[in-house]
Amino acid sequence: MNGDTFVIDKYMNALCADAAERYAIDPAYFARTHRGLRNDDGTGVLVGATRIGSVLGYYMQDGERVPMEGRLLYRGISVEDIVKSHWEDGTFGYEEVVYLLLLGRLPNWRQLEMFSAMLSEARPLPHGFFDDMILKNPSPDVMNGLARSVLALYAYDHDPDGRSVENLMRQSVGLIARLPVIVAQTYAVKRHVYEQSSLYIHHPKDELSLAENFLRMARKDKSYTPLEARILDLMLILHAEHGGGNNSTFVCRAMSSSGTDTYAAIAGAIGSLKGPLHGGANAKVRQMLAAIGQRVDADSSDDAIRACLEDVLAGRLGDGSGKLYGLGHAVYTVSDPRAVVIKRYAGALAQEKGRQAEMDLMERIERIGIELVTEKKGTCCANVDFYSGFVYDMLGIHPELYTPLFAVARIAGWCAHRMEEVLTGNRIMRPAYRAVTEPGGYVPMPQRQ
Repeated sequence: MNGDTFVIDKYMNALCADAAERYAIDPAYFARTHRGLRNDDGTGVLVGATRIGSVLGYYMQDGERVPMEGRLLYRGISVEDIVKSHWEDGTFGYEEVVYLLLLGRLPNWRQLEMFSAMLSEARPLPHGFFDDMILKNPSPDVMNGLARSVLALYAYDHDPDGRSVENLMRQSVGLIARLPVIVAQTYAVKRHVYEQSSLYIHHPKDELSLAENFLRMARKDKSYTPLEARILDLMLILHAEHGGGNNSTFVCRAMSSSGTDTYAAIAGAIGSLKGPLHGGANAKVRQMLAAIGQRVDADSSDDAIRACLEDVLAGRLGDGSGKLYGLGHAVYTVSDPRAVVIKRYAGALAQEKGRQAEMDLMERIERIGIELVTEKKGTCCANVDFYSGFVYDMLGIHPELYTPLFAVARIAGWCAHRMEEVLTGNRIMRPAYRAVTEPGGYVPMPQRQ
């Protein structure tokens, strides 16, 4: 701890003695507001329009929300159909999804090969970037290091503030290509500096998919099975986009509406995703399941599992929050299509890893947990976070990389939404807040207590 920090800490308690009171707001003041940009019926406040992604979890009938099977559409195409096609063909699909989101249409073979070549060409970091921004300035948090690196890329761009379609597309391709490299190298340096582990840096190969390259860069021996790479590709597809209203995408669009540059807007989205209420939820699921696993296993009865989950809801087990993490969603009601897809295809990986019993237990926890939550709050479903952490764990990916991998995938959606906002928005986002401070006059120093 340096001297400046010591001096600051020394006086902080006295300085903040009544600070919380000065920030307190009576909940009654929120009665006429849309707290969290949510309507009273749980729907989101409509603030714009998009052609990029559609998140469907209910329909309105006579002014009421009616639950329905969830659907996630990329440019009007079901993500389930995209995954199914690539799974049956044995091909990697994330690069195609990036093309679809950025350019608004599916590519033919020639267009996809050209686009993949562009990603490969854009992948290497600028000269000296690794030494100056990653190795010499390690961060204890990968998301923090990622946001800082994205901001730093501004200085290496010959036209960082250009707002033409071509320039925005060039920046988007560069960020999508480089994020996996930055994440892998930031994590490697973080482990080396803060955990005294050996430092190994592996470079991507042009002929590999993004999913294959990430596994190659993240693992000490650079090895992976075909199934592992395909499952990671599936996860990247499912996390690539989720409409304009999710917190990180909305942050990106709000910042873009101000006229700021691409790197600042994407760094802002990364900062949003870092939050445990957004991108960090899958790690909370893994922590919860670990606590549950100390009480029950695949041989336990439904009654034993129910009793365990009731303890979680009562705050007697887990982190004490009373939440069954991974169950429930702001939009999806009957089902989250991403969770449905993961569960459909992850079984093959569970069998390869000898973890089928664990997955069977998770499915029972999902079923019984949904019953309990539905009894208390209404229609509920497992969301993508319930199974994604389990999949990453089977892939040998450390929990510290769960949220960064989310960013590696979602950068496609962020960039598409930024382009849409810049090209069609033409108005800064400026919601209103109700001022509730009591009026008062200025008190001269000698008269203050």
